[in-house]
This record gives sequence, C-alpha cells and structure tokens, in this order.
Amino acid sequence: MKSQEKPLDLNRIRFTSLKQKRHKVGKKIFSTPWRKAGTLTDFVNSLPEILAGKDFKEVVERIAKAVRQKRIILLGMGAHPIKVGLNPILIDLMEKGVLKGIAMNGACLVHDVEISMVGHTSEEVDEELHRGTFGMVKETHETINYAIREGAEKGWGIGESIGRKVQSGNFPYKHLSLLAAGQRLGVPITVHIAIGTDINHMGPSADGSAIGQGSLQDFRTFASLVSQLEKGVYINLGSAVILPEVFLKALALANNLGHPLVNLTTVNMDFIHQYRPSVNVVRRPTLKGGKGYTLIGHHEIMLPLLAAAVIEKLTPHPRPLPRGERARVRGKA
Repeated sequence: MKSQEKPLDLNRIRFTSLKQKRHKVGKKIFSTPWRKAGTLTDFVNSLPEILAGKDFKEVVERIAKAVRQKRIILLGMGAHPIKVGLNPILIDLMEKGVLKGIAMNGACLVHDVEISMVGHTSEEVDEELHRGTFGMVKETHETINYAIREGAEKGWGIGESIGRKVQSGNFPYKHLSLLAAGQRLGVPITVHIAIGTDINHMGPSADGSAIGQGSLQDFRTFASLVSQLEKGVYINLGSAVILPEVFLKALALANNLGHPLVNLTTVNMDFIHQYRPSVNVVRRPTLKGGKGYTLIGHHEIMLPLLAAAVIEKLTPHPRPLPRGERARVRGKA
C-alpha cells in the first residue's frame, strides 16, 4: 500500500543570517603558530583559548597567583608519577617554594624508598606473580616497616618516619626521594595507607597498629594543611580513589572546625576521566566558590609542562630586543 504521508515542504524554511548568529568559537581565540627561539611562555600563550587550552592557561595563572600571594599549594598523588620519573620535578617545585605539602598513597612510599636505596623500582609483576616472588623484597619490607614502627613510638606520622630514615641514613639516591626532600626542606609529606594494598604489608615485619597510628597521624596533619587552602590550589595527580577520598574528608573536617574554604582552585590531572576525582576534587569542593579543572594527559608530559609554565610565570625572562634596537643600545654603550 502506498504511504499517505507527504514529505515536509522545505520551501517554507526560515533562514537566519550567519552574521547574526552567536557562536562559541571565533578567530580571536585561535592558536598562533610557533616561532623559532620562542620561550615556554610564548608557547603557552599560543595555545587556543578553547577547552583544555584555556583551562591550562588558567591553572598556570592561578597557581602562580597563589604563590605570589603566599597561599598554600598542595599535591595529592598516586604512585604512577614516581614510576614515570617525576620525582626531580616535584622536588624542584618544593625547593622553589611552590609546593607546600604532598599527600601520597602507600604505593608511593614503596617506590620512593626503593629509588632512594638502589635508584630503580617497579618490578615486573607479570613475571614475578606466578613465581610467588612478587612483592617479596626483603630490604623494602624491613626498611619501611621498621621505620614506621620506630616513628610510631615517637608519635610521628609515616611521612616523617620514612623521611627521617632516608634523609639521615645510608641511601645512595636520597637526592631523588620525595620523602627525604620533605624532611630536608621542611615540607610536610603525609602517607595515607589502605591496609593490604602495598607489598610491605605482605611480610611478618608489618605492624598493623603502627601503620594505622602513623597513617591516622598523617591524616590529621593533612587536614591541617587543607584547612589553610582558602585562595590556594589543590592538585590531584594520578590517584583515582584514595587521595580524592582523603581530600574530601579533610575538607569536611576543616569546614566543621570553622575553616571556611569557599574560594579555592582544584585540579585533577590524569590520563583518563575517573569518577571520584571528578566529583571529590573538581566539583564538590568548588560548589560554593573557586573553580575546579580537569587536565587530561600523560603524567610524564603534563606535569613537567605545568611545572615549567608556572616557573616561567613566576620568573619571567626579559624579552630580547629587536635587532635594530640592539644595535642602537650598543651604539650608546
């Protein structure tokens, strides 16, 4: 049977003028091509004022502004940034007074200590697991667990306990250790443990009481740091669950104790979108003010780029004079 429906009559369409339309993208926010011998600041400025390009510039500006105003900048991190070689970048940011505190999970503890001992870390899990040898590293277990136990007896958090151990001991590569750098520079580093997630929990030297006591002490220290975040910046780097949860609880505790945090900048940096960082770092803490950002990209590229851009923003280099102007200045000299 033939259909009785007639096609729409397109001759009745009403058009509008392109010039009258409001558009989201215009030539004023386009990128600019790279010019030889430019600075990193030139490169950042050349990024388009669109989506992540715009966000990246804003994050750089907000971090630099917070540093200038002597506001606190904190970093929460998983272990992957250590495993892709970013300790020197993070230590440099501590030395330059940019980072005022670092919170890390237990895996960070393992990899940071192993690097300080032998200069390498991150065993081949696929090879070791079925041999029954994965995680069974005597030096790692004993160094971490004994230091945690000794520190707990003195009332120290885990970050301080391990930091003191590495900084004062015979660790050939302590200059690459975040924990040692924290002790050397007076930058608090806290460690937030989930029992059973780290290899040093697998042996007889692990002391659950000391681990719990030290991690709880570190949570309270971290909450104290978070309570100072008004007009500051919090960065979550590669932690999908533990640090976003710890940060949210510390934020809630700070608010409960009368530390209003309504104007802060939060940044989540990872190579995929994750639920908890998106909610607990980017969205919820900035509902009443401030702004949250998500920067997606590989840690080994994005963090060095962000760090370099912030450092250049804080210490701008004088622009070279044009050739003709240089000649005139030489003539006056």
